[in-house]
Amino acid sequence: MKIEKQHILHVGEETEKLLEGTVEWNLDTSQILKVKLGIERQRARTSHKRRKLCSKCSGSEEQPPDENGAMLTPEEQAQQLQSTTAKEPPRKKAASDFLYSVEDNPPWYACIIYSLQHYLSMVAGTISIPIILSSYLCLDEDNPAKGHLVSTIIFMSGLITLLQATFGVRLPIIQGGNFVYVIPLIALLTTNYESCSALPLANMTRDEREEIWLVRMRETQGAIALSALVQIFVGFTGLIGLLLAWITPLTIIPTVALVGLSLADVASSQGSGHWGIFFLTLVLSIIFSQHMKEITVSVPVYKRRKGFSFYHCQPFKTLPLLLSVIISWSLCALLSAFNLFPEGSPARTERTYAMVREAPWVSFPYPGQWGVPTASVAGVIGMLAAVFSSIVESIGDYYACARVVGAPMPPTHAINRGIGVEGIGCMLAGLWGTTSGTTSYSGNIGILGITKVGSRRVIQYSAVIMMICGVFGKIGAFFVTVPEPIIAAVFTIKFSMITAVGLSSAQFIDLSSSRNLFVLGFSIFFGLSFPKWAMENPSFMQTGYSLLDQTVSVLLQTSMFVGGSIGLILDNTIPGTDEERGLVQWEKQLNLGGGPTSAESTSCYDLPFGMGAVKKLTFARYLPFLPAFQGFSRKSTTSEPMC
Repeated sequence: MKIEKQHILHVGEETEKLLEGTVEWNLDTSQILKVKLGIERQRARTSHKRRKLCSKCSGSEEQPPDENGAMLTPEEQAQQLQSTTAKEPPRKKAASDFLYSVEDNPPWYACIIYSLQHYLSMVAGTISIPIILSSYLCLDEDNPAKGHLVSTIIFMSGLITLLQATFGVRLPIIQGGNFVYVIPLIALLTTNYESCSALPLANMTRDEREEIWLVRMRETQGAIALSALVQIFVGFTGLIGLLLAWITPLTIIPTVALVGLSLADVASSQGSGHWGIFFLTLVLSIIFSQHMKEITVSVPVYKRRKGFSFYHCQPFKTLPLLLSVIISWSLCALLSAFNLFPEGSPARTERTYAMVREAPWVSFPYPGQWGVPTASVAGVIGMLAAVFSSIVESIGDYYACARVVGAPMPPTHAINRGIGVEGIGCMLAGLWGTTSGTTSYSGNIGILGITKVGSRRVIQYSAVIMMICGVFGKIGAFFVTVPEPIIAAVFTIKFSMITAVGLSSAQFIDLSSSRNLFVLGFSIFFGLSFPKWAMENPSFMQTGYSLLDQTVSVLLQTSMFVGGSIGLILDNTIPGTDEERGLVQWEKQLNLGGGPTSAESTSCYDLPFGMGAVKKLTFARYLPFLPAFQGFSRKSTTSEPMC
């Protein structure tokens, strides 16, 4: 049958009859499609009045034809819709068991309790950095400045955490000292200065010894502060967004998983100080967080007008680590008081009492407190290796944190802003003098999954607690008395969680593909084995250029950098379809496209204020750190199906 023009002219009346099925068209399927196409074209040409008339009938859905071109009845449509819906798997709601999501605000008293868990889990690792470097600074054991260094790094960790959680990536991530900076700092101090053991410190006056360590301290400050400018530039200019266009699930998996796997030796080494206390804390944490998490406890609460009432809570679900630490810590203090631990045992609590005595009651850190920072080209370039490693680790932490708390994957502008704010934090840490740059703490992400509290407000409370403990030195030093085996047990729990979070991204890829299995297995295995050998042989790089040797050596000793780089290179060079590589599901998870739904779902990454003004600015879309920035999206390379 030939399709005449009059078949498609009467849009209002004929379309309504066609949609209602009151007119039978003796046409095959292809002809019906042509008629529908002509109707749509005619709708576009008609006047506003006729388009308004057509919109009245748009509410009744057109009856789709079956395989033979016949129109389906309403009953057949319902059956077809029911069968199609039944085949679609239900979508799982992420982090449905979390008590508080990113933007939830628990009561203030609950925030204080929850935030203590994060503080206790990060403080031991953070203060160990200045303690380790103090011997390379030629700082005397009885020098009160050691306690002031500890207070400074705690205070700055709190300040930078507050900046990151409020203005940076805005995820519940703790910021603190990074061990990645320790290696280049030791290399800087041993290369540019004479060894402390070779100096006649015993024959020097106190002022002379003070000047020796202050000169070295100023050198580390300048190297950290100037190298941080590169991180600020990379973040706020959006250069890191170019790299995000090539980050895939097979890049995220080894990067995040190796954050936890690479620190297995640290946990076992500290736990070996007293396996009994270590396993006690570990078992208590597992029982509280997994077996007893649903137990409800009634706590009597007094209110002025209502009198006594019972408040029902689940302490084992939200406070498993804090309860485990308190029980084990109290037991260690009791056994130490009765001298039941051997002398020098890491489980004794009085081993760090000297630091508590030496710590000042009140000491407010300020920039330049050790003098005007100095810098050398060698020190700054050597520190860049730590900066690049920190950037890679932080990107993996952002994705891991979002997956743990059930938030949307961070958009490009949030990652750009997060890296830029971390750079500002490193610069401030250098100016204040903390002996280390700062970065996101991977271990605290695992705590979010254990406690089921992913609130940003809790992290902000934890930041305030860190700043208070940094100003009141005695308070901060008191928490250092937690024995190493207890901290090691907490490390084991939280780093096992972050490893599992990294591996969970494997749900996006095709695990039956030999290509994916090779990329995944090789990147993880080589990311573990080679950095371990590089740490045992730090002088393996002998190019004749000390700066190049130092930079490459630091990068190759970082597991997440090696494993993540291998995953990125192999996944983007070995042929594979987007479905096979998991890019289709990954991009859906990332909410790419910038549509209204995407903007609404990523609102947790918006700035805390001024969003109305940002949306009105026409040039805001060109600023990589503002929510209006469209980002760098990866072009789809879905190949045509092969015959």
